[in-house]
Amino acid sequence: MELSPAGDGGTPADRAVVRRPPEVEFADELAALAAADEHARPPGWRLSPRAVRSFIVGADDDALERPIARKLYGDDALVERAIVTLTGTRALLLVGEPGTAKSMLSELLAAAISGTSAHTIQGTAGTTEDHIKYSWNYALLLAQGPSREALVPSPLYRGLEQGLIVRFEEVTRCPPEIQDTLVSVLSDKVLHVPELGDDAVVPARRGFNLIATANTRDRGVHEMSAALKRRFNFETVPPIADPQLELQLVKEQAGRLLAEAEAEVEVPDDVLELLVTTFQDLRTGRTAEGTVIDSPSTVLSTAEAVSVAFAASLDARYFGSGRLEPRHLVSQLLGTVIKDREEDLRKLRQYFDVVVKTRGSRSRLWRSYYRARKVL
Repeated sequence: MELSPAGDGGTPADRAVVRRPPEVEFADELAALAAADEHARPPGWRLSPRAVRSFIVGADDDALERPIARKLYGDDALVERAIVTLTGTRALLLVGEPGTAKSMLSELLAAAISGTSAHTIQGTAGTTEDHIKYSWNYALLLAQGPSREALVPSPLYRGLEQGLIVRFEEVTRCPPEIQDTLVSVLSDKVLHVPELGDDAVVPARRGFNLIATANTRDRGVHEMSAALKRRFNFETVPPIADPQLELQLVKEQAGRLLAEAEAEVEVPDDVLELLVTTFQDLRTGRTAEGTVIDSPSTVLSTAEAVSVAFAASLDARYFGSGRLEPRHLVSQLLGTVIKDREEDLRKLRQYFDVVVKTRGSRSRLWRSYYRARKVL
């Protein structure tokens, strides 16, 4: 599942920023869906579940003022299950390889349901209980003691208080004792603030829920407790298996990035197909011809393919003729495939010696791709 091209929402000032949140990027679409939305809405939701689905997977209904672009390609049933989970009392955990658009899906869900995706906690090894619950303005705390004015609310606190979707990125990067801070909140739907008195609580308003993400590569870093797991519905977000769909997404995303960078580059489809085929081969460990190859240890997601296509196109723009060629791809593959293991370089070279060379005997383009191997 991956992201599709961005929309045209927002003011000129909004468009000047590098990356806009989806509630700004797709403001026109959200407004169109809200105006035409006649379906039942759960308490606290800006849109109905049907409209939320349309926002994410696209719609072209006569009742809408404008068509709604598809933003995530992949398993539509997964999107529906995620929406259904959020209508209930359980939180949602999106699990998968890095680069499979888990974070983007959580952003789109939050934007459509609550109107904002900004209430986000970033999980790290340094995340503390204060980051999840609340902290204090210590100048006010010393001056007047514990008070609501001295309290600094966290995204979770605000989400409970205002009835919003809260996002928790990379929850398994946090130590288990910090993760378990969520257990009582997700169970009781209330946050206790004992410093303000024994009865001081922040009850969850209708519309509150939590979307967390976790990378499968981080399993074993900090395993979630059984108690916390029971508070979530798990959804695994897979990488894209269809080469043609992945090619379409790489082409669209790279084109959007180049437009934002104001870089005019000729990007032939057949050169991008080289890139996507390489990623598909290395990701699965088997070529379309049935040749078994060693997969690198690094993540080879569609997001990484977009990054390579964009960087290679910029290479062609500023150090080449302005036309993307296979040699530009090869030079940019190094930074993606070779992260921290020298063994992965051997695997990439072997792929070129075995697979690319063989295909080069039948195709001029693959032959040019193989000749650029010298930079590896």
